[in-house]
Amino acid sequence: MALQDDFEKAAVDIKGLPSRPSNKDLLELYAFFKQGKVGDVSGDRPSKFDLFNRSKHDAWRRIKGMGQEEAMQNYVDKVNHMLTEAGMLD
Repeated sequence: MALQDDFEKAAVDIKGLPSRPSNKDLLELYAFFKQGKVGDVSGDRPSKFDLFNRSKHDAWRRIKGMGQEEAMQNYVDKVNHMLTEAGMLD
C-alpha cells in the first residue's frame, strides 16, 4: 500500500479509538497531519486569547521544515502505535 493510502486510512482509523487521546497526542497528530497535507505552517499566529488555535499553530510550527512524506509516515506510525496500545491492532 502506498504511503498516501496508509495516511488516508490512518486518518479514518484514528476516529475509532475507544477513548479520547491526550491533548499532547492530539497536537502531535494535528501537526503531522497538517504538515503531511499542506507542508510548512503559514499565516499569522493566533491571538493569545485563542488558546486552542494557538496551540495547534505552535505544534505545527515546531515541525516546520519536515518533509511532507516524513510527516505522513510519522502520522501513520503514531496512529498505528495508538491503535496497538488500545488493542485495536496486532
